[in-house]
Amino acid sequence: MGARSNLVSRVRVRVPATSANLGPGFDVLGLALALYNEVVLEPHGTVSVSIEGEGAEHLERDERNVVVRGVRAVYERVRRPFPGVKIVCVNRIPTGRGLGSSAAAWLGGIVGANALLGGPLDGATLLDLAASGEGHPDNAAAALLGGLTVSGWTDGRVVAVSLPVPPEIHWVVLIPDVEGSTAQARAVLPQTVSRADAVFNLQRVALLLAAFRDRRADLLAVAMEDRLHQPYRRHLFPWMERVAAAARSAGAAGCVLSGAGPSLLAAVIGAADRVALAMESALGEWGIPGRAAVLAVDSVGTVWEPA
Repeated sequence: MGARSNLVSRVRVRVPATSANLGPGFDVLGLALALYNEVVLEPHGTVSVSIEGEGAEHLERDERNVVVRGVRAVYERVRRPFPGVKIVCVNRIPTGRGLGSSAAAWLGGIVGANALLGGPLDGATLLDLAASGEGHPDNAAAALLGGLTVSGWTDGRVVAVSLPVPPEIHWVVLIPDVEGSTAQARAVLPQTVSRADAVFNLQRVALLLAAFRDRRADLLAVAMEDRLHQPYRRHLFPWMERVAAAARSAGAAGCVLSGAGPSLLAAVIGAADRVALAMESALGEWGIPGRAAVLAVDSVGTVWEPA
């Protein structure tokens, strides 16, 4: 994240994309992926925002911009007046696709502002601010810490641990050319679930972490099953099951919604390119264009440097 430092006049922040849940780990698990947004920030007399790349046509360029809100959150936390900020965003993470673009925006502002102020806040506080802005810690933890993260709330604070991921597992992300709504995807979820479904997911989360630890790729098909969120979101993404089946037929060990969707994440041992092509083809059969990419795991998380 960058060490504590003297004041710098201009900083560049790089934040990775993230995929939350990984099937059973709803609001618990997150995976950082090697696809990045970059933000350059410097003090300014007013708020100035320019955006290149993903979301440039619709993201706010004023005080409502999430990067700006992240900057302001840091100033408020350290009780410093917020004079304004000049921000240049280069976005490569698609918006509204379940790949953590919102968490990346929060962290771009939060980490950047903390660096501009000389690092008054520690990493745990930065994570608390980002998770509070998001409303859940899974994407924010993975984006800040890198790797596979396990996170949760306790007494109003976030606790999170980053774990390594076996390098032989390749990750394929299918990104449809349609946006999804996190709010809508959460609205379809029930307020309560059965004990059987809760136990089912507890078993899978524990099994998934054990499979990663022991490099048991043969367990991923079972370990990535879910009953808490994906069954209720199927009608939002009617092509999901067909694409996931095509991914498994092409060799994927498991294929799940990435966060709230509509992107899908496949875990592959072997020929990832074949799985990517199969997923694109299956989505195309529904008349929906999209692209699949094989992405490495980002093990570093959010970093900054003087710009």
